[in-house]
Amino acid sequence: MSVTLKSQTSHSSHPIIQGFVLPGLVHPLLCPEANPGYQKVRSAFEKVKEDIERSSADLILIYSTMWPSILGHQIQANPEPEWTLVDEEFHDLGSIPYKLKIDADFAQAYNRHAQERGLHSRTIAYHGFPIDSGSIVALKLINPQNRIPAVIVSSNIYSDRAETVVLAKAAVSALKEQGKKAIAVIISTLSNRLHSTWVPPEEDKIHSLKDNEWNLKILEFLTKGRLEDVAQLSRQIQREARVKKVTNFKPFWWLSSIMGSHNRYQGQVYEYQPICGTGCAVIGLTPAPRAARDLEFDEDAPEFYTGERNVLSASTESIAEFSSQNNDDNNAFTHSFSQESDSPESHTDPEESFCENK
Repeated sequence: MSVTLKSQTSHSSHPIIQGFVLPGLVHPLLCPEANPGYQKVRSAFEKVKEDIERSSADLILIYSTMWPSILGHQIQANPEPEWTLVDEEFHDLGSIPYKLKIDADFAQAYNRHAQERGLHSRTIAYHGFPIDSGSIVALKLINPQNRIPAVIVSSNIYSDRAETVVLAKAAVSALKEQGKKAIAVIISTLSNRLHSTWVPPEEDKIHSLKDNEWNLKILEFLTKGRLEDVAQLSRQIQREARVKKVTNFKPFWWLSSIMGSHNRYQGQVYEYQPICGTGCAVIGLTPAPRAARDLEFDEDAPEFYTGERNVLSASTESIAEFSSQNNDDNNAFTHSFSQESDSPESHTDPEESFCENK
């Protein structure tokens, strides 16, 4: 089931036309028939493809949490990467041959602006470089004919908020320099705990009741266009609903900073389903003339990277509003995405598995 807010065209000069949150697991591409939920996610990708085709975008700019980097940030700059991918975790599902179209000129400009802002970054442009499965799945489904060139940037596992914010602002500077309009995409699940024991695809479910509750809260905020609110609460989301395999939950910092750090958006949840225990949502955000809420945010938005700084912990009020314990039986949105099997017995114990995921 999707929850839609009618989008409005923004007449802003900002170079980002629209933003999307897309899951990167291969199941909607390789085996959508294995579970009705996988097929629904596949259909949601199709709707995103149609939205992008109607846009005037010159570029699809992807920040992928499934492309981890260690030393700084890497930017794909091979004009036509071509290979056959076998997913490292779900290799039994088959191969994905691909040939992408990359905007190498923009990749070089993005790299230059990132370095000018104090970041350590480099471009990647050699045959056979292992492009991550999340980016390939997304581009195969939303841009199958390579009608719009793309650029993919990695997610540094050690970077925190300031570095991620500056990385996004470097992209905006490069877009403005080249006079290009872009679609911004983050490749990420919401909760990211995989099942630790075999669960047949037809019985797939969110790993735990707690994960599902947090996912629904995130979706509730984004449906209301509250992108910066979610970004400001990323540290709390990392503590509550994410496997602690990286420094922090970064994709919404990047998306908010590249689109504009505010709540002036209209949101659309195309779909939300479990895939291998994770919370997979297809979400769209479109700039709007008015904010969902006018709040004062706790963390600043640096222009240049000079190191991270300590921040105050989240206020009691903000944590209470975003707490998994804050259940509202009258919340129609939450009920619209609640699974039929929401009893604690139907979910895996959240302490049972801390398996890494994508």
